[in-house]
Amino acid sequence: MSPLFPALRTADEKEALRFGERALTYAELAGAAGALTGRIAGAGRVAVWATPTLETAVGVVAALLAGVPAVPLNPKTGERELAHILADSAPSAVLAAPGDLLPPALAALTRIDVVPTTGAADLPATEPDDPESPALIVYTSGTTGPPKGAVLPRRAISGTLDALAEVWAWTPDDVLVHALPLFHVHGLILGILGPLRHGGSVRHLGRFSVERVARELAAGATMLFGVPTMYHRIAESLDTDRELAKALAGARLLVSGSAALPVHDHRRIAAATGRTVIERYGMTETLMNTSVRVDGEPRPGTVGVPLPGVELRLADESDGIGEIQVRGPNLFTGYLNRPDATAAAFTDDGWFRTGDMASLDADGYVRIVGRKATDLIKSGGYKIGAGEIENALLDHPGVREAAVTGEPDADLGERIVAWVVPADPHSPPTPEELAGHVAAQLSPHKRPRTVRFLEALPRNDMGKIMKRALGSGKGNGNG
Repeated sequence: MSPLFPALRTADEKEALRFGERALTYAELAGAAGALTGRIAGAGRVAVWATPTLETAVGVVAALLAGVPAVPLNPKTGERELAHILADSAPSAVLAAPGDLLPPALAALTRIDVVPTTGAADLPATEPDDPESPALIVYTSGTTGPPKGAVLPRRAISGTLDALAEVWAWTPDDVLVHALPLFHVHGLILGILGPLRHGGSVRHLGRFSVERVARELAAGATMLFGVPTMYHRIAESLDTDRELAKALAGARLLVSGSAALPVHDHRRIAAATGRTVIERYGMTETLMNTSVRVDGEPRPGTVGVPLPGVELRLADESDGIGEIQVRGPNLFTGYLNRPDATAAAFTDDGWFRTGDMASLDADGYVRIVGRKATDLIKSGGYKIGAGEIENALLDHPGVREAAVTGEPDADLGERIVAWVVPADPHSPPTPEELAGHVAAQLSPHKRPRTVRFLEALPRNDMGKIMKRALGSGKGNGNG
C-alpha cells in the first residue's frame, strides 16, 4: 500500500499545520512524527489525548506512520465512559502534550509526551502494506448503550480522502481552515489527515469564532469545514459584516457536515456571498458516503450523490423513504470486541445498515430524512421525516432554532412535537401560528400537534441536536 502522506517524504518547507501562532512545515512535521515513531513502535495500541493542538496531530500522524492503531480520546469524556473506552481498547500508552493534566483513569498507562521538535528524524522506511491494517479506533457516541469502538482500516482513510479529492477538486494548493474537535472523523480524518494526504495546509482555529474564520479566509485560506451551528452563526453575522461576506465569497469551497444544514441558512449565505455551502454525509463506521460535487448542481437539503467507489441503496422503502445501506472501501472492519454488534450492523450480502432514513431524487441526489430511531415519525398512517418539518419551522421569522420529534399518541400512533427556540423569547409565535405555517408549506398531516418552547436545544460536541434529551425535557407552551 502506498504511503498515507507522500508529502512527508519530500522534506518540503511548505507549511503543513498551523494551530494559532504555532506551525510546522512538512519537513518539521516529518521530523517530529519520525522521532515519535521510534518511541511507540511495537505498541499494540496507543491512546491520544485529542486536544485541538499540534501535539494531537503529530501524535496521530506518528501512530499511522508506525502502524500502531490510535484511539483518540475526547478530553471532555466523563469518568465512567472513559473507563469503558480504556478497558475496551486496552492501549499500552497515552500520547499527550507535556502540559496536559490527565484524569486518574489514565494513570496506569505509560505517558508519552509529544514534543513537536523541529529537528531532523528519519521516517519509518515503510508503512504497513496491508490495506486492512487497523489505523484508528474511533468510539461512537453511545446513544444506545456504551460507546462502541469502530475499527477504521488504512484503506478506509485513503479511500475516503482520495474520493473527496476527486469530487471537491482538492489539491496541494488548498488551505483548509476549521475549528472542529480532533476526536471525531470530521475534524481529525477530514480536517487534519485530508490536507496532509493531499499535500495542502490546514489552519486550525482552536476555538470557533466568526471573526477568526473571516480573518483566515481573507488571509488566503481556500476551504472551510464546519458544522451547522457554525454556519448558522456565520449566517446571522452576514447582514452586518461586509468583510465576512467578502471573505466567504473568496473561498473556493464551503463544506458543512455532521448534521443537516437548515435550508434557510443555505439561502442566507448564498444570498450574501454568492457561494453555496456543500453538504456531505458520513458516519464514524463508514467515513464519507456521499457529497455534492464541487462542479455539480448545488441543491440545499441534499447531501449529494455517492462518492466514487461507494454503493448506496434504500432498504425497506415505502412512501419514497427507506434506510440507507452502503458498501465500499470506505467501511470500517467492525466494532472492537463486539462481533455480535458487527454482525447485526451488516446485511447477509455485506451492506452496512446506517440507521439513517432518506429519499432519492430522480438523478440520485440523496435527501436525509433523519435517524430511523428518532427522526422517522409514523403519524396517521404516514411516514414523516423530521428534517423537512424543521426546515419549514426555520423559515418562520419567529423561530431561531427548531427540532422535531414524535411522541406516542392513542389516535395517530405518533404525534409530531416541535421544540422551538423563539427569535424573541418575550414574544414567541403561537403554537397555532407555527402549526398553520407548516401545514401551508408542506401539508396538513405534517403540522406539529404540540409545540414546546425552549431557551436552547441540547447539542453535543459536534453541534448535533440530542433528541433523546428532548424526550425527557420540559418546555413551555403547547398546542
